[in-house]
Amino acid sequence: MNLRRSAAALAAATVLGMAAVPAASADTPLPPGLYGTGDPTYDGVWRQSYALLALHTAGVTPADSAAAWLTGQQCADGGFPSYRADTAKACDAKTEDTNATGIAVQALTALGDKATKDTVVKKATDWLTSVRNKDGGWSYNPGGASDPDSTGVVIGALVAVKQDVKASQDSLKAFQFGCEAKAADRGAFGYPMNGKLSVSAKATADAVRGAAGAGFVVTPPTANVAAKAPDCASPDAFKALDAAGAASAGAAYLTAQLTAGGSHLTAVTPGADKPTADYGTTADAVVALAANQQLDTAKTSYDWLAKNSATWSKGNPAALSQLVLAAHATGNDPKNAGGANLVQQLTNLGPKPAAAATASPSAPDKTEKKDDKSGSMATWWIVGVFFVASIGVGFLVSGRRKKQG
Repeated sequence: MNLRRSAAALAAATVLGMAAVPAASADTPLPPGLYGTGDPTYDGVWRQSYALLALHTAGVTPADSAAAWLTGQQCADGGFPSYRADTAKACDAKTEDTNATGIAVQALTALGDKATKDTVVKKATDWLTSVRNKDGGWSYNPGGASDPDSTGVVIGALVAVKQDVKASQDSLKAFQFGCEAKAADRGAFGYPMNGKLSVSAKATADAVRGAAGAGFVVTPPTANVAAKAPDCASPDAFKALDAAGAASAGAAYLTAQLTAGGSHLTAVTPGADKPTADYGTTADAVVALAANQQLDTAKTSYDWLAKNSATWSKGNPAALSQLVLAAHATGNDPKNAGGANLVQQLTNLGPKPAAAATASPSAPDKTEKKDDKSGSMATWWIVGVFFVASIGVGFLVSGRRKKQG
């Protein structure tokens, strides 16, 4: 796998919210309709889909140009790449990935345009089902071994279009640490590298959401249900779990990690001696816990994010979208998140919406559209890069980016 960026630099930028990618140059202006001004090479479809989902959930109708930009990225066979700079050229099938396609399906389905659902969404879901592995899961790029992150994203897409995902939910159990693991790791899900699973909070959040049969938009639960892992008095206790039980065990692991971290997750970046706050994975965990009805822990962690994530999310459409969706999943108002109007901030990073929700008078936000301070990448670049970079240093920092091979 060839990595286009330094893993260490990317990991540091992800966790600390530093600029990782330059804004597009004046010689290569960004196309109209795209959210954010950072280089979209690795995350264009991802951040656009996230923004459309978040704004729609918050009551904002995105501009037609925003949806048109996204649909224009689709390849002839139905899959989506991370980004197509020249949509007049045919896609290289090797550039298509399940994560970009899965989140695009969720976004376009949420927008509700029948013509889009009948054409773009159908082609995309047909492509996703055609590249599903025999074990019921998906890899980032077709042809690879399944991983829990990609499988979780695609489950959300198929749930959105009302397809059966039971076999795929069950496949996630293969990535869960059970009674054979040390007590602190039981219930966690791992990311497979070189034939081995490495414990990962990111993989756990994605797998819990997928095992619970949820996408990125989660309706707030009406009651709190305590997460629990099985008693290992029987060594096969985890093997006997169904998908819902596996999700609950994974949620129990996340709850323990969030509690230990002071309501947030932490990660050690390559070259660093101490862990730092992992805002993106904490937001993922909030949505995953809400999907599994762990409302109390999800709310507490969202409250921490609302108070502490402003620097990390500023000018970053994907990060702001994560926070908006975390607010929605916990029944909070994203237009007043610790005094900040996340919806207005996100709206300001793209084309003028067709119809916008009224801004909160208690949290005005007149931010101009500016460069993505974190390059619009945050935690979503590559799965592989951060796992490679951080194996051996404790927590695994992960994100999404295309695997090249």
